[in-house]
Amino acid sequence: MRPVTEVELAEVVAGAVGPLMVRGGGTRSIGHMLGEVLETGGLTGMELYEPGALTLVVRAGTPVAEVEALLATEHQRLAFEPPDLRALLGRDGVSTIGGVVATNASGPRRVQSGACRDSLLGMRFVDGTGQVVKNGGRVMKNVTGYDLVKLLAGSRGTLGVLSEVSLKLQALPEAEVTLIIEGLGEEDGLMALRQALGSPFDISGAARHSGRSLVRIEGMAGSVAYRSGRLRDLLAGAVALVEGAASAALWREVRDVVPFADKPGDVWRIATVPTAAADIVARTEGEAVWDWAGGLIWLRSDPEVRPTVIAATAGRGHATLVRGKGGPVFPLETDEVQALSQGLRAKFDPRGILNQGMAG
Repeated sequence: MRPVTEVELAEVVAGAVGPLMVRGGGTRSIGHMLGEVLETGGLTGMELYEPGALTLVVRAGTPVAEVEALLATEHQRLAFEPPDLRALLGRDGVSTIGGVVATNASGPRRVQSGACRDSLLGMRFVDGTGQVVKNGGRVMKNVTGYDLVKLLAGSRGTLGVLSEVSLKLQALPEAEVTLIIEGLGEEDGLMALRQALGSPFDISGAARHSGRSLVRIEGMAGSVAYRSGRLRDLLAGAVALVEGAASAALWREVRDVVPFADKPGDVWRIATVPTAAADIVARTEGEAVWDWAGGLIWLRSDPEVRPTVIAATAGRGHATLVRGKGGPVFPLETDEVQALSQGLRAKFDPRGILNQGMAG
């Protein structure tokens, strides 16, 4: 099923007699998907683009590449840097903006600009009964009531099927520089990232992989030159500078987890506190791409150590199995969180038909 209008989408959901597997471009789905496929890729097109107001309203099935190409003509971008995981997951297809929002897909700039949900102004979606729901607006403002925009972002289609999203945008920076810190072990390399983030130099990325620590600075050319120079003096180790397109290429590798794309094994996305990151990786004997100074770990490990990964993160974070077959995919919920989640699903999808395999 591939509706092309919001009305058709609502009719499909209302008339469903069994589970629905909601899918955008199929490029980032994980979990044990069940039911008849409901594709949102037919809901395409720009509803409103106001460059002067840094505002975009777009239908959920619109390809991300199409959105980014349009924004580039006005020297603007999506601040949250959505990752492209097709190579990592071995997927074809076209990533859609609705899929990005539904998974709250966010890249290394989250440390400065926030996640996808922080760029959302409003949305329209169809709940599990077939009712069209609208929340938020097309400009940033304070409102009372439930913030369904934040709730739906990252819910993976279990509470509703997105039909339209409103986003605030960001101007492209005049300059970009990455400081590459060589010659440090994992502990010292992560400490350098935390030191950079604790500085007053407005870091927009802090990552480590393949024995190198990376720190990104963006903005006006003069400011970038000053801040990168000061930060270079502050950091220990051998520091090299990479600018412009070469810098951007480094961060696409981090964003898309490129180091693991052609390597076998499980891939986990682990959210933790930066000070626990090195110990978690050491206990699992895995390979890591560290983002946000270790607050996010992309971990490649052997399938046999899955219990160790789960045990190592217990009480210190959440581990999601992004690539791998068998076993639990999502982190276990506490009794309190599970009760809250079930209550929300009962409210928005009382028949339990939306993305059953994604519900925890």
